[in-house]
Order: sequence, then C-alpha cells, then structure tokens
Amino acid sequence: MLDLHLLDAATLRRIVDDAHLMKRAGKRVPAAMRPPGIEDLVLVMIFEKPSTRTRVSFDIAMRQLGGQTIALNHTDLQLGRGETISDTARVLSRYADAIMIRANLHGTLTELAANATVPVINGLTDESHPCQVLADVMTFEENLGPITGQPVAWVGDGNNVAVSWMHAAVRFGFPLRIATPKDLKPDPKVVEWARSEGGDITITTDAAKAVAGAKCVVTDTWVSMGQTDAARRKQLLAPYAVDDRLMARATKDAIFLHCLPAYRGHEVTAEVLDGPQSRVLDEAENRLHAQKAILAWCLGA
Repeated sequence: MLDLHLLDAATLRRIVDDAHLMKRAGKRVPAAMRPPGIEDLVLVMIFEKPSTRTRVSFDIAMRQLGGQTIALNHTDLQLGRGETISDTARVLSRYADAIMIRANLHGTLTELAANATVPVINGLTDESHPCQVLADVMTFEENLGPITGQPVAWVGDGNNVAVSWMHAAVRFGFPLRIATPKDLKPDPKVVEWARSEGGDITITTDAAKAVAGAKCVVTDTWVSMGQTDAARRKQLLAPYAVDDRLMARATKDAIFLHCLPAYRGHEVTAEVLDGPQSRVLDEAENRLHAQKAILAWCLGA
C-alpha cells in the first residue's frame, strides 16, 4: 500500500467496502475477514514524524484484527545513527510481518519497500497520504452514497493529501476540483497522470468556482510539519479559508472534511469545523476501520 494509483480500482473498492463492513461489525472483526494466523502476526510501525490518528488507528486496527504491534520512533532505530534504509528493511522483514512507515521523504518509503520482503504501508510521506483518503472516501459514502460521479472540491494547499485525492478521483471515478494559490498548485506530473488516465480534474485559483455544486469540501492545514515558510503560506492561503459563505456554494447536503489537526480561524472557521456539515470526527474514526481493511488486504485476508 504505497500509493492509490499503484492499485487498481477493484482492489481499492474492495478495501473500502471491507472497511464499511468492519465498522458495522464493531471491535470484533468477523473471522472470515481476518488474515489467516493473525494472532501470530506483528506490525512494526515507524514514525519519523509525530502522529496521533495514524499511530493510534493502526495500533488499534491491528489489535482488533487479532495481531500485535511495535511502535518505533526514528530515534529508536539505528537509522538515526546512519544505518541504511535497505539494511533496516531487510532486518525488519526477518522479524515482522508488515511495516507501516510515516516518513519525511517519499524516497524513504520507496527504498524501504524495495528492500523489504513483507508488506509496506505508506502512513504518510511528503508526497502522498493514501490511507487517509481511503478513510475520506469511506466517510463520503456513509453520508452521500457511492462517490462515483459525485463532485468533490479541494481548497487550500496542493499538498500530499491533495495528491492522494487526485489518485482517488481516477480510481473511484469522481470529478475533483482543486483550488489553490498559483504558487501552491499540486504536482503537475500527478495532474498530467490523472488526466491521461481519464480523470476529471480541474485546477483553479478560484475557491468559489471549485466549491460551487460540490458534494464534499475538503481542506487541510496551511503549514505542515517541517515547513519553514509559515508566514508566506498563511498570506497566500488566506483567501482559501473555508467559511460559511464558501460552504454555501456547495450543495445543501454537502459535507466538510479535514484530516486534522485543524486550526480554527486559519484554514477553516470554527463555525464550519464544528458545524452540522462537518464530518471530521467520523472521518477520524474511519481511519481505524480503513486501517483494518488495509491491513487485512496486505496480510492476505
């Protein structure tokens, strides 16, 4: 599970459908949906960045499936003293049955996966956040039915989450309208890939245009961990704050999503984040159920 565009539509559809079923089942995942021998399987989780939702959801997901976990910060590993990623991958593959990594650089993920002999899961990199967007698709469908054909608007920075939304738009077949400042547009190579695959992707600098008629409005924090140009980014993104006026341009039944943590009064107002259209807490909960489905698929259920 390195990126959504590396999996076919049928596989991603199965993972989201399984996530819906696992949520309805509660804490006890049905035996038929659990990987064989799960009680003897161990997930190693590596965190180069701080984490709340990714760390807790993957830990509890593996436990609810019946397996075990080990969580390691970057400083816990010999990586912090110069050991290569390839050596780390080969060694951990002798101990564990799957590895999830929340990495600073996407290259760390891909090098780990290239050298590991067990499944590797992208828990976030600077380029993408696939597990988050699977939970987002799940949340959309809980509220508005199948996402295929239903317009989604992304407002703000064209960041790693926006990239995974583009991957999802192609694989799940929905129109995606992305509104960003000119200097913070998403990776043009990803836009080119999405359109070459038949994706209905609109890139604009006009937030109102992007949100008009949308069934879902999504944003993210303006300054991600490790970014040092906070003042510049806040100035560029100020016109893209999601408020009641912007949400009013979406459909009446539209929902608002944000992967959290959120900063009220910056990328979204408190009235929207805590209002009746917000589904951010459902979205956060659905990380748990999406992670269960992802792990089950990776481990051969």
